[in-house]
Amino acid sequence: MLLVVLPGHSPAGETSPLPTEKFTYTTALEISQKAIGNRLGDYSLIDSNGQPFRLSQLRGKPMVLSLIYTSCYQICPMTTRHLAEVVEKARAALGRDSFSVVAIGFDADVDTPAAMRHFARQQGIEDAGWKLLSIDKNDVAPLTQDVGLVYYPSARGFDHIIQTTVVDAQGKVYRQVYGQVFDTPLLIEPLKELVLGTPQPSDTFVSSMINKIRFFCTTYDPVRDGYYFDYSLFVGMFIGATIIAFIIGWMIKEIRYRRSNPGVTGKS
Repeated sequence: MLLVVLPGHSPAGETSPLPTEKFTYTTALEISQKAIGNRLGDYSLIDSNGQPFRLSQLRGKPMVLSLIYTSCYQICPMTTRHLAEVVEKARAALGRDSFSVVAIGFDADVDTPAAMRHFARQQGIEDAGWKLLSIDKNDVAPLTQDVGLVYYPSARGFDHIIQTTVVDAQGKVYRQVYGQVFDTPLLIEPLKELVLGTPQPSDTFVSSMINKIRFFCTTYDPVRDGYYFDYSLFVGMFIGATIIAFIIGWMIKEIRYRRSNPGVTGKS
């Protein structure tokens, strides 16, 4: 992966391997997409309470990851507030503890635990069950390469592709979601695939079947922009099973009748 920054201005002290005058959204998108399948490194971080934290602590269930910088006063706040709304819809559909939500400040010199706490309060996510994390400046380049985030310093702070990264339970990049405001299914569908569609080692046969049913019956309603459990599938299955049972019963009855009356071609 390439980290695109202005020469001599990298937070990690590196120059850009790609000339900034050639930077385009298409290039950024290509790099971002190529990151799918990357495994995130187990970086040493600090949570918003000043306690050490490692990404490996979040392994075992899917993760929604957003890289932000706290001195951003327009794009990052808008993106975070919208993401928070969609996250709540995902939790309502899939379970509150079915996945983790993480925001990491990539402007290492500025995004301290105190700055991350302030950012969380400003965006209304302080008590929303998010992990707000600060990273060492030496780990910024490897992390952004892992997730395929292209950015470079500018007069406004940092110019970067706006993406939210969905990570699977093993720590691999599974899907990228783009834009400040995006359609709800773009985030929830990959989460649904990971939470309900992928069997876990600890799953019993019953829990696995329940998850499969939930996977097929959890449906998006564009009118209310939310997910609901669609019972119509069960109604259709019941009706279909009833019809099949009736036909089988009739056939068995007809076979028995003909066996007991070999000379009769049909009932009168």
